Amino acid sequence: MLRIEHYTKRYGDKVAVDDLSLHIKKGEIYGFIGHNGAGKTTTLKACCGIIKPDAGEIYIDGISMARDPIACKSRLAYIPDNPDLYEFMTGIKYLNFIADVYRVSKKEREDRIGRYSDMLGLTSDLAQRVSSYSHGMKQKLAVISALIHDPALLLMDEPFVGLDPAASHQLKQLMRTMCDNGTAIFFSTHVLETAEKLCDKVAIIKGGKLVVSGPMDEVRGDASLEEVFLELEGGHD
Repeated sequence: MLRIEHYTKRYGDKVAVDDLSLHIKKGEIYGFIGHNGAGKTTTLKACCGIIKPDAGEIYIDGISMARDPIACKSRLAYIPDNPDLYEFMTGIKYLNFIADVYRVSKKEREDRIGRYSDMLGLTSDLAQRVSSYSHGMKQKLAVISALIHDPALLLMDEPFVGLDPAASHQLKQLMRTMCDNGTAIFFSTHVLETAEKLCDKVAIIKGGKLVVSGPMDEVRGDASLEEVFLELEGGHD
């Protein structure tokens, strides 16, 4: 579903991501691990077409992001680590706006908004302006808006930051259900225990370079993911 082929991104003299190749298949939850500044967010933004690679190609469901970005973006959803929402809107108006962008039918949007807002505990707040929301509430709204068009690929940057324990638990269950139905999920996180329990596969990036990737059981071996990460990082998170 997502193929990253020899992706490289530079900012001046700094190589943010260096010749990265990964393949995330349908029905997989793929964790992306690395310290701050390792290149995780730069990679995720390239995967959803926000920034262009300096080298390499990114494919969504076999379609080149460079050649047909609209077709690619219609198949995916992206949740950044700090969602930038239209705060002058109410929550429900924002969700309907996103549904309009993706041409989601009235029945489908009503069903999905009702299901996901109930699940994440946001239903009673949808009539309020987004400007009144806490960070956690904005994160919940971003999650609902990302799922409203039933994406085939879900990209998330630190999705559990700001969520309360109940919402975090619901999101994990939802991620697994989506993958069981064929959705591919690629997400970054610093919560290694969550990644270890949730992910089918994992990739660890350091200084823009892929250090290791593969099935979770193979990457961690007889150790914990935290132990493997700290060893590869030289003891620095």
